[in-house]
Amino acid sequence: MVNSPVPLLQVRGITKTFPGVVANDRVDLSVYEGEILGLVGENGAGKTTLMRIIYGLERPDAGEIFWKGKRVSVTSPQDAMQLGIGMVHQHFQLFPSLSVMENVVLGNEPTVGPFLNRRETYAKVEELIKRFGFDLDPRTSVRALSVGQQQKVELLKALFRRVELLILDEPTTVLTPQEVDSLMDLLRQLAASGIAIILISHKLREVLGVTSRIAVMRKGRVVADVRPTEVTEAQLASLMVGMELQEIRSSWKEHRERKKKTVLVVQDLTVLNDRGRTAVDGVTFELSEGEILGIAGVEGNGQQELVEALVGVRGVLGGKIFLNGRDVTRATPIYRRRLGLAVIPGDRVKEGTVPSATLAENLIAINYRNPPYSFAGVLRERPIKEFARSAIKAYHIIAEPSTVARTLSGGNLQRLVIARELSTSPSVLIAVHPSRGLDVRST
Repeated sequence: MVNSPVPLLQVRGITKTFPGVVANDRVDLSVYEGEILGLVGENGAGKTTLMRIIYGLERPDAGEIFWKGKRVSVTSPQDAMQLGIGMVHQHFQLFPSLSVMENVVLGNEPTVGPFLNRRETYAKVEELIKRFGFDLDPRTSVRALSVGQQQKVELLKALFRRVELLILDEPTTVLTPQEVDSLMDLLRQLAASGIAIILISHKLREVLGVTSRIAVMRKGRVVADVRPTEVTEAQLASLMVGMELQEIRSSWKEHRERKKKTVLVVQDLTVLNDRGRTAVDGVTFELSEGEILGIAGVEGNGQQELVEALVGVRGVLGGKIFLNGRDVTRATPIYRRRLGLAVIPGDRVKEGTVPSATLAENLIAINYRNPPYSFAGVLRERPIKEFARSAIKAYHIIAEPSTVARTLSGGNLQRLVIARELSTSPSVLIAVHPSRGLDVRST
């Protein structure tokens, strides 16, 4: 870490409220040049809101931001980038149809007159790729990349703009162990070069292993500022939740007195990906009631295509799918839901929620046509709000029924999706990365 008496970034008294929620409550935080600062806390503790304020995506109700000792006004991401602040979001901000190079330079393109200087652009992006040892081809379309590679493109976007402070929001959520190790090595390399890093994560072991200092947020406030050498993983978790965590042991009992009903049957399933290549090749399995079937593998090896085929949003080339005894191979997603299927999608923003709708509206999104939520085609406000309040209480969602989904933290958004899907009492639940973004207590 590069020592400096003046913080690179300092926030003082930052306060931000949303309807029914105090997201940030007089927050003070600082980060120094060459430092990796870990920022941890439960879902809804205010971490992402604070970073969105620093990056200019939200305006604080009160408080000040200082950059290199001078008070600044950050009203947009453009302001933040001009200062030297970059942010890699939980949900990547990439254009799948564009190449790696085009995504990296978008908005900051080297030009010759009105035209993109492709030779200079390619050379600059290629130099960055080689410097940091990324396994990327600048000409490759982003839609052809794995999740880990897409994250590297996001990092390249920030590095191309010569950031001095890099904010990473849950960067390891869907990475493989090898990709996590590679990212941690890269963060150390960037910090050694003088770049300050704020790392938001629920994975406490990773935070303890890579950070120089850790700030703990709880209920919108910074409640602790510690060194990794001063705390254990259990102590850090206790600081996050405000109580001692008890180890929970679960024991599975075998029920041999009766044969369990088979609820899902997949026979010799073959599915193509978007490029017309075989992604799922002759897969066969069965699932019985009360059973948990895990599907593991490196991202990009057919998991997404398998889920889409089971849900009914992707056609199959061959094979059969039976749900509760019915052949649903060609059935619509709505029909499959009526037969007892529920889905927690991997992308809760694009596939799991409507960001512009309220929490209550999202909770009834799959049942809004049914009583008691509607009558004669008209939505009934009272039962909708009652259901939303019961879901908020049962799933510990830090929000109000009227809270707009886009303002929720990643963890609270995930709880919303889980609450909605489980409210239908499904016989089969397909869960893709269900603990993504959830804190230690919720997981």
